[in-house]
Amino acid sequence: MVQRPRESLGPHRTCGGQIGPANKSRDEDPCEWEHGVRSSVTTPPSPDLAKPRPTRYIAAMDADLLTPAATHDPDALIVRAVEQVRAAVGLPAGTRIVAAMSGGVDSTVTAALLARAGYDVVGVTLQLYDHGAAVSRKGACCAGQDILDARMAAERIGIPHYVLDYESRFREQVIEDFADAYLRGETPIPCVRCNQTVKFRDLLDVARDLGAEAMATGHYVQRAMPASGGNRPQLRRAADPAKDQSYFLFATTPEQLDFLRFPLGGMDKPTVRLVAAELGLAIADKPDSQDICFVPEGKYTTVIDKIRPQGALPGDMVHMDGRVLGRHEGVTRYTIGQRRGLNIAVGDPLFVVKIDADRRQVIVGPREALLTQALSLKEGNWLGAEDSLEAAAANGAPVLARVRSTREPVPGRLALVDNEPRLVFDVLEEGVAPGQACVLYDPADPERVLGGGFIVATERAAL
Repeated sequence: MVQRPRESLGPHRTCGGQIGPANKSRDEDPCEWEHGVRSSVTTPPSPDLAKPRPTRYIAAMDADLLTPAATHDPDALIVRAVEQVRAAVGLPAGTRIVAAMSGGVDSTVTAALLARAGYDVVGVTLQLYDHGAAVSRKGACCAGQDILDARMAAERIGIPHYVLDYESRFREQVIEDFADAYLRGETPIPCVRCNQTVKFRDLLDVARDLGAEAMATGHYVQRAMPASGGNRPQLRRAADPAKDQSYFLFATTPEQLDFLRFPLGGMDKPTVRLVAAELGLAIADKPDSQDICFVPEGKYTTVIDKIRPQGALPGDMVHMDGRVLGRHEGVTRYTIGQRRGLNIAVGDPLFVVKIDADRRQVIVGPREALLTQALSLKEGNWLGAEDSLEAAAANGAPVLARVRSTREPVPGRLALVDNEPRLVFDVLEEGVAPGQACVLYDPADPERVLGGGFIVATERAAL
């Protein structure tokens, strides 16, 4: 092992997730930035392993904001974009499609192009947390201004638009789950949980209730039918690697994928912004969201301390050899791979290698202690030929594994141990944290997402 509308939709009142008028947040997933927010309290430069390694994904991140507008024919640009949308949707004109509108560039362009392509488009926006507290925030997904932006965009496009009040569901299924994961010493990904529950479970039910035959989002990922035949669509990486969000959508089930459409998956972000400008959409130059929507100013501990104050209880900072090196201010302040902000004076650099939440201990060690040779998965999802992740693991399926959105996938092999899916790396990975996702791709077709699961435990490499 080496390292390495058919009918008119009248207005309804907003109430507890029911359909309501757009008077009450963007589908640029805030977790597209990578859930390294836990490290944001420590100002983590390299070589802090809590932050991802530089790759082509980081190098290209938000490059659209720096790319000058290319010379283009506006009419041809829109025609090509509409053709791509029709190909991605694969349904006849006139079909009702619900467009999930978050108020950002991507979801707005999605809705606009669907309408241009002749579909019967209904826009839906989710209100996920307190409107009053969010209305003045900038640069975050689902903030109050985003609801207003979505409403104005729908008026501009000429489609009906509704707001769903999902505050209570979002708090229970995403915010509280986020806090509880930190209390367990994990590093959660709330955007995956949001996609998994509120967006791709509850919202799909609403779309069906509205008589839609599909729901479209502005995510950068592709849905495609297999070239070799078959009637089940595949989930594939986006054409633009800087914006690929397949890591955050691994939990999309086969049934959900049948109903979902991702019209922007074959486009790059500069093109999407050009389309927005040519269509006269006010959000054409709106910045991408960079925060977790419910985390004020990136300070995730503010959220956790409010709803789970026990996360701030102090404890010991312990070397992996058993020495107590100091005290910490709560296990929720740390993540696997963190180096900065440990406040311990020793000769050699030390990193967080484990968090023992039950004992309130943060365990530190040398960098090599972060090398991981295997991990166990829970809440698995499978989009491959086998019936389940467990079946693929029992067959010892080879995979490419991606443990952070900004890392390239690395080769490994699935195994089933005590009826639990397990991944054994061919190359050693650093800083693999429980709570993060391990997303699996096809070695024979690396653009195809096979599924994945949440990391529940890791096995340190034997050196």
